[in-house]
Amino acid sequence: MTPPAVFRRSLGNFLDTMRIVRRRFAVRKPDYPRIAWPVWLLAWILLTAAVFFRLDHAAGTRWGEWPPGLARFTEFFTDFGLGGWYLIPAALCLVAANLTDWRSLSRRARMLVYNWTCFAFLVLGAVGLSGIAVNLLKYGIGRARPRYFDDFGVLSLHPFAFDARFAGFPSGHATTMGAVFGVALLLFPRRWYIALAITACISSTRVFVGAHYPSDTVAGFGLGCASAILCGLVFARLGFIFRRTSAKLPVRKATFRLAGYGAGNGRVASRQSEDRVAADRP
Repeated sequence: MTPPAVFRRSLGNFLDTMRIVRRRFAVRKPDYPRIAWPVWLLAWILLTAAVFFRLDHAAGTRWGEWPPGLARFTEFFTDFGLGGWYLIPAALCLVAANLTDWRSLSRRARMLVYNWTCFAFLVLGAVGLSGIAVNLLKYGIGRARPRYFDDFGVLSLHPFAFDARFAGFPSGHATTMGAVFGVALLLFPRRWYIALAITACISSTRVFVGAHYPSDTVAGFGLGCASAILCGLVFARLGFIFRRTSAKLPVRKATFRLAGYGAGNGRVASRQSEDRVAADRP
């Protein structure tokens, strides 16, 4: 296939996606569930404040005194909080979907690619938007990191210093982990505790490597989780991955599967979504 043909296909898929999104926003009312956001915001602020008063000073004084084994363990696992682990695969998935000839796919393959495309958009939105927000906040607040505790203390603010030493609050790695937890919570609500244990442990490594105080990680985790849930609410309004509910978080659709469809499931999924997927190709 020639480069001009690839470009036309890519542009056509992109324009089709934008038309679908605009049409669904126009015809679907913004009827979001009644989530007690002020209550959750207050709980998040109070928890961050409690951790600040109870743990931050101790974390600052203990920096550099952790056992060598724990230090090596946390140095390894802390890198899994980098946004690139999640943003790059999601972006590559979207590029592949954008270059795909959707009309040539079978019903089953089209449904599978459709689901992976929606999932990649969800990850990109949750991790990407929270990443932008946390960087604006951390450089705007300018809190010194705990490895500089002896020089600046536990609460030294240098707003808009644009210096990595003063980019402690909130934690970017913890924000990414909060977004990952939020996505897992929406997709696998019955296994939320497993996702919470893994993402919280990775977030906590930022304390042991001296990059953040405990309150930095709590604040970042909450920010990332809220970002993922907001993205899920928008996706539910658009009918992507989730269906809307009136009084709770979005519920994953039965047709959303990231593994191959079996024969029976494939027929059910095709009957339920053939017309929608044919019209809603990215």
